[in-house]
Amino acid sequence: MRTKAASTLSVSGPLVIVAIAIGVGLPGSKAQPWPLWEAYSKRFLDDQGRVIDRSADDRTTSEGEAYAMFFALVDNDHARFDKLLKWTEENLAQGDLTTHLPAWEWGKTASGEWKAIDANSAADADLWMAYTLIEAGRLWHDARFDNLGRMMAAQIARKEVVLVPGIGTTVLPGPKGFHPDPDRFILNPSYLPLPVLTRLAKELPQGPWGAVVTSLPALIDGANGSGFAMDWVAAGPDGVHPVAPPVEPSAGQREPQAAGSYDAIRVYLWLGIANPATPGKREMLASLPAMAIYLKTPGAPPLEVDAKGEVLHEDGPVGFSAAVQPYLLAEGAKEAARVQSDRLRALRDPASGLYGEPPAYYDQNLALFSTGWSEDRFRFERDGTLHVQWK
Repeated sequence: MRTKAASTLSVSGPLVIVAIAIGVGLPGSKAQPWPLWEAYSKRFLDDQGRVIDRSADDRTTSEGEAYAMFFALVDNDHARFDKLLKWTEENLAQGDLTTHLPAWEWGKTASGEWKAIDANSAADADLWMAYTLIEAGRLWHDARFDNLGRMMAAQIARKEVVLVPGIGTTVLPGPKGFHPDPDRFILNPSYLPLPVLTRLAKELPQGPWGAVVTSLPALIDGANGSGFAMDWVAAGPDGVHPVAPPVEPSAGQREPQAAGSYDAIRVYLWLGIANPATPGKREMLASLPAMAIYLKTPGAPPLEVDAKGEVLHEDGPVGFSAAVQPYLLAEGAKEAARVQSDRLRALRDPASGLYGEPPAYYDQNLALFSTGWSEDRFRFERDGTLHVQWK
C-alpha cells in the first residue's frame, strides 16, 4: 500500500530505505517474512484463492477463506487477499457479497459436482470477513473493501443477530437451524471473537454490536462447564447451559453430548489475543479458570471435557497448545504458557514448516493466529483496531 506520506516519494533508490526506516508502508512491503503463512499457503491455498481442507475431502469453508483473508492482510499480501475475496464472492456468495453472506461449505457432491454444499452461512466466518474487509479498507486505503465489509456487517445484523430472553442481543451461528422454538436458541461462544465485535461496535455504532459485546460476558459465564469453555449452549428464559451439538450422529457413533473441544478451544484463543484493556476480557477470563488450572501440570490441553469439567479425552492436537498459549499468558500462567510453546516448537516439521504430521488444516489456523500474535505480527487495540507489523 502507499500512505499519504509516501505518495510524494519515488519508490526507488535511497528514498525506499528512508521510507522503511520511518515506518511508512510501501506497496508490497513486509516487516519480515512469515514462514508459517507461506508454508500454509503452499499446502492449503490454490492459485485461485481457494483454501482446501485436505483432511475433509478437500472441501472449502467460509471459515477458511475468512481466516486466510485476515492472515493475508496481516502479511500485507494484497495479491492473495484479492484472490481469496474473488473466489469467495464468486463461489460462496453467488457473485455478490453485498447481498449474500457466504455459504459455509463448498465441495464435491455425491454426483461429482463441485459447488456450495450447504448454503447456510456461518456467523464466525461472516464476522471475521466483515471485520477484515473494514480493516483492509483502512490499512490499504481502499474504499471498496471498507464498503463491502460494512455491507456484510449489515447483513449479519439483519440475518444472524437475535434478542435472546435473559441474555440480550447476540449472534446466532447461522441464519437457519439454531432457533428450535420461540424461547430457545442454540449458540456457539467460539463464533463471537471479542476484538472483532468490539471493533464493529466502534465502527458501526448504530448497529447491534455494542449490545452484542455487552451480552458476551453473561453468555461465556453461563456457557462454561465447571470453568471450561463449551462448544455449544442453549439460551433462553431459563438461562444458558451447555448442550450437545445440533447434529445427527453418524452410524456407529455415540450420541452427542455437551462438551468442550474443537470449537471451544477458540474461546481461549480469542480472549487471549484480545487487548488486555478490552472491556469484558477480565470478566470472561474469570469465568474460565479450569484450563489454566489443568495445565499447571505440564502436558497437552485436553481434547474433550464434559459439562461437569471431567476430561473425556486427553492430549489435544498441537493446535490446541497454540490456542491456549495467549490465554495462559493473560491468566499469568507463564510457566504453563512456556510448556505449550515448547510443545508447539517440538511438533513443527522442518520439512514442511507446518505443525503436526500430517499437518492438519485446523491446527495450522490456530497456530497462525497464536504465533502471529506472539511474534507481534499483529495486535488489537482496546477497541479492536488492528495493528500490523508492516504499517
